[in-house]
Amino acid sequence: MASTAPAVERDEVSFRLNEFVIDCRDPQQLARFWNATLGYEVCEWDGDFAAIEDPDGSGPTICFQKVAEDKLSKNRIHFDLDVPEGTLEAAIARLVGLGARRVNVGQRDDCSWAVMADPEGNEFCVVA
Repeated sequence: MASTAPAVERDEVSFRLNEFVIDCRDPQQLARFWNATLGYEVCEWDGDFAAIEDPDGSGPTICFQKVAEDKLSKNRIHFDLDVPEGTLEAAIARLVGLGARRVNVGQRDDCSWAVMADPEGNEFCVVA
């Protein structure tokens, strides 16, 4: 039997996911990587901050803010990127060409997705 989520009482306040903010050492490097990966457009760019946005406005803005410390452990939140069936290996090759790398975070060998890391080591999945 499938479980159902508990009912949520609605009030006058509603929320919409507007931005993801990613702490990083090099905001411009990550903005270039994710811009090339997702086809977003740069909307803000300076030494300590960069942001890219979905050109058709349907997706959230992704912001990159400079911090002093390096990433130390596995992300608690990550992106899942969908690709058409049969294109997983081509998608992985494209991402590697942009600066990503495959990583193992404990996933099974027979999983149907790939776990990748962006140039600063932030994990994300590619799912066919």
